[in-house]
Amino acid sequence: MSDIPETATIETKRLRLEPFAESHAASLNAINTEPQVIAFLSDGPPEILEDTLQTIKRVRERWRTVGYSWWAIIETASDKVIGAACLQHVANKPDAELEIGWRLAKAANGNGYATEAGKAAADYAFDVIGVDHIVSVADQRNTASHRVMERVGMRFRGIETHYDAPYTTYVMHRSDRPA
Repeated sequence: MSDIPETATIETKRLRLEPFAESHAASLNAINTEPQVIAFLSDGPPEILEDTLQTIKRVRERWRTVGYSWWAIIETASDKVIGAACLQHVANKPDAELEIGWRLAKAANGNGYATEAGKAAADYAFDVIGVDHIVSVADQRNTASHRVMERVGMRFRGIETHYDAPYTTYVMHRSDRPA
């Protein structure tokens, strides 16, 4: 029996967001090694499956201890993992603000899935965790993510240092949520 809360799985119109599980490992690893994803995630060697499994282990522990972390994004029509979304402390620093984020397989881009998952993560932050505001950060060159942040309902806050680099940062307060 898992001690991850039942509320952790989210259903949207076209997606199911499930806390990372070992069954998602191969799909998540494939996404994390796609060139358009890795371009904004790492300058190091491509992630191997063992790295993905270790990440899943850490993520599941965060779900158990803090009640939020990373979800696998599953397209309900195909039941395929098409990406990942998160609610976590920026740069995994416990005293940092909570951020939402996402990444999609190249084949899933352009369908509004990132926006749908981002809105679901924001709702979880406000309605389940009860935070006053959330942020989202992205590489300055990742204009596609900046557009998603805007479609989620976030506002540009500035260029800030996160993950030891300058990142474009957007914010949404509970009172700013779209109706």
